[in-house]
Amino acid sequence: MTTRERLAGLLELTRPVNALVAGVLTFIGAFVAVGANVFDPGPMTNAVAAVTATVLAAAAGNAINDYFDREIDRINDPDRAIPRGAVTPRGALLWSAVLFVGAAVAALFLPVLAIGIAVFNLVSLVLYTTFFKGTPGLGNLLVAYLGGSTFLFGGAAVGNAETSATLFALAALSTVSREIIKDVEDIDGDREEGLTTLPVAIGEHRSLLVAAGALAVAVLASPVPYFTGTFGVVYLVAVLPADAVMAYAAYEGFSDPTASQSRLKYGMFLAAGAFIVGRAVVAFG
Repeated sequence: MTTRERLAGLLELTRPVNALVAGVLTFIGAFVAVGANVFDPGPMTNAVAAVTATVLAAAAGNAINDYFDREIDRINDPDRAIPRGAVTPRGALLWSAVLFVGAAVAALFLPVLAIGIAVFNLVSLVLYTTFFKGTPGLGNLLVAYLGGSTFLFGGAAVGNAETSATLFALAALSTVSREIIKDVEDIDGDREEGLTTLPVAIGEHRSLLVAAGALAVAVLASPVPYFTGTFGVVYLVAVLPADAVMAYAAYEGFSDPTASQSRLKYGMFLAAGAFIVGRAVVAFG
């Protein structure tokens, strides 16, 4: 492997698009929390620090996940950086450590609650890959928390985590559903490696029912910001397409898990967009 190929492999380990998306979600959490005030110097400084910490932590989590999954990936995804030899396992572990340190340094500039969330999340990322990934349901719940917490972290960074809490809860419910569907998709490799994921433990059909149930709760709870008066009717209209996409993804999961989990991701982005629209109308309208 050439130096360029190794560097490309290290970048690939971070899943840069996913890491950047996590940073965007953190900024959305900050915007939902304080509206246009996020562009004031103080909140903006905190938001930038939070986004930086999120991107680096997500990149580190992706890298260390590939380190621990290297044997599974030889079956499920042999073209990834470690199985194909672009990055050594030791190199991936060291790269992850560097990224974790960078995330911790960025988080030190934030309020105490945000630092607490950051510390908990960094520890959770490591615990997930080392202990909880193959635990039926618990691994999915931990990933769901981590996915939704990007919004909570953004709100905490600018001093108003409460307003972002609803978005956190809805994102967590959607994420746990997507993670279960992904486990159904990867059941052959997980079973080969002895991982007792939820589909391995209770079967694919029952797991898909759990995933559909979590999505149903998310869809039914999505109007809460309207009924509590946080956002107006524009939010309610904007969130309907997201609800429709997620409801269809739940149905599709029983016949095509791969398409379902991909579609669900778009539904989650639409839901985040609805929150942005809802807050923008309140802030600027």
